[in-house]
Amino acid sequence: MAEAKSRPYSRPVFDQAVTLCSEQAQRVMAREFTRVVSALYAIDVILRIIGDDREIDEVETVVNTLIGDCGKDVQNEKARLEKLREDNGITQLPRYTNPATTAIRIVSPQVAQFVALVQRMDELMVTLDALWLCGILTSKQRSNGAYQWQQRLLRMGRRIVEIERRARASAQQKGKEGEIQEATSESDGEESDIRELAADD
Repeated sequence: MAEAKSRPYSRPVFDQAVTLCSEQAQRVMAREFTRVVSALYAIDVILRIIGDDREIDEVETVVNTLIGDCGKDVQNEKARLEKLREDNGITQLPRYTNPATTAIRIVSPQVAQFVALVQRMDELMVTLDALWLCGILTSKQRSNGAYQWQQRLLRMGRRIVEIERRARASAQQKGKEGEIQEATSESDGEESDIRELAADD
């Protein structure tokens, strides 16, 4: 007699649409979002099922610190540029010719934190562009600033992916291959949805 197929696990998610104006934030979303979400999903859900709780908590702490520190730096720089904008009497913000709206699925708290970080980085770019268009910043200052923050978030995304790979390898070394396959199989539908939503730009 064939075994009954297990019922898919019902997970809580938030579906939302995120609009990004700047080219830099759009690039971060296009290049790293799907990979980062998959890594964060694995860390927050799959690896907790198959790994040692203490080890996974340590990994989550590293990721939270990584995102949190970057978020503070973005916020501090935005505050600095906003003061510069106010000091120069600039009240208008630029309109962007090709803003991009992406449907995304929030599958863990860390995914929500990462999305919020990209949105804050987008706001920072808008302020930077306002100062440049009004002649407060030179083209070189604007270009360097935009590139710096774009690369900062891209590097952070790659670091998160690498952290997940190391954590997964650690679980495999402990003989958890079967549980890894089971957890990965269970999450295939969810990760497929993530990829589809990220592609529906």
